Amino acid sequence: MSNTPLTPGVVPGRLPAGAYADNFADMEPPLDAHEARVAADRCYFCHDAPCTVACPTTIDVPLFIRQIATGTPEAAAKTILSQNILGGMCARVCPTEQLCEEACVREAAEGKPVEIGRLQRYATDVLMAHGAQPFTRAAATGKKVAVVGAGPAGLSAAHRLAMLGHEVTLYDGRDKPGGLNEYGIAAYKTVDGFAQAEVDWLLKIGGISVVHAKRLGAELSLDALQQEFDAVFLGIGLAGVNALRTEGEEKSHVRDAVDFIAELRQSGDLSKLPVGRDVVVIGGGMTAVDAAVQSKLLGAETVTIVYRRGQEKMSASEYEQEYATSKGVRIIAGAAPVRLIGNGAVTAVEFAYTEEGPNGLTLTDETFRLKADQVFKAIGQSLEGAPEGLALAGRKIAVTGPGRTSIAGVWAGGDCASGGDDLTVTAVAEGRDAAMDIHTALMG
Repeated sequence: MSNTPLTPGVVPGRLPAGAYADNFADMEPPLDAHEARVAADRCYFCHDAPCTVACPTTIDVPLFIRQIATGTPEAAAKTILSQNILGGMCARVCPTEQLCEEACVREAAEGKPVEIGRLQRYATDVLMAHGAQPFTRAAATGKKVAVVGAGPAGLSAAHRLAMLGHEVTLYDGRDKPGGLNEYGIAAYKTVDGFAQAEVDWLLKIGGISVVHAKRLGAELSLDALQQEFDAVFLGIGLAGVNALRTEGEEKSHVRDAVDFIAELRQSGDLSKLPVGRDVVVIGGGMTAVDAAVQSKLLGAETVTIVYRRGQEKMSASEYEQEYATSKGVRIIAGAAPVRLIGNGAVTAVEFAYTEEGPNGLTLTDETFRLKADQVFKAIGQSLEGAPEGLALAGRKIAVTGPGRTSIAGVWAGGDCASGGDDLTVTAVAEGRDAAMDIHTALMG
């Protein structure tokens, strides 16, 4: 059987061997020292710093850019990392075009902001290349804190707590720490094993013990953690995947986009990863875009994202949408799936156009079909394994202030907690702020 892009079905090896490395190369090559100085010189160093205000972790953007401009990138990195310990990853995956760069005065005046994200990556890369931690632990407090979930929120909380002198045990259900940074982000955004390198560097602070294959509600109980530790932070993310609730959803080659992305991220040989010829991705967020683009990069012939509302309401940023279309992904907005067609394996998806009215979103009688031998569901995730007695807000853990839950001594942050916006940078901020509140509570 020929492994050309015309091969029907879901098969590996659609591309020549050398194409995979090219397709999954760094999405945005890093700046060198000269390029960074030139980019930094564009900053006005605004006194009111709208870029800092727009950053969920409130990094002092003008200060770190001035430090780069004066030839001290390590100092710039410490400015960044003091507010956002995962500043290296956030520089790669943050929707800066919707946050700091959108607020940039040069964006308003010229339509071309200072390249804050790339400058942040430059500074943090320089510091991490030297391997050292710029932070030292405070004197031991004698307090022990359990952090459940080694994603962005949990890592941020663990580092800050350790830095403040507490002993931290970091539990995670997977074989590697990192959470979505390791398992849920497109491979071309975080090349060369950066997610694990960042975790290894973060753990150099000391005082953090990592325990794998322990999930809340399965191997861990909240009651037992409360008895053993002085405080508990939950950064358990959203492990459940929402169902389409559509006829034919059970057919083969219909799978969750998050599982596909995780499999791809952990693959040692992308040429062995099967992908369809005609791929349909249902959803409108970053997971949908990452699954669609990577399907195309693996050699799928046609890839289509279908979103039920207007394209302007997609949670994936306009920049990400444009990146997807530049790779050959088609986006169809205002349509919802009504039936998955096929005898065992999916062969097509039937959609109905939608319209929004006073009663919300409704399906019209006008339908169309898309050929599909592989379908990815990317319609959001839900909380799984919330301990009994923990108050919820909708489908997330209810929190007040800096992550306080309804149970004394238990905090939560990141995607599992109410009030967030499902961004890595927001999760980092919530973990950091909860850690500071835990510290205050423990030290009286």
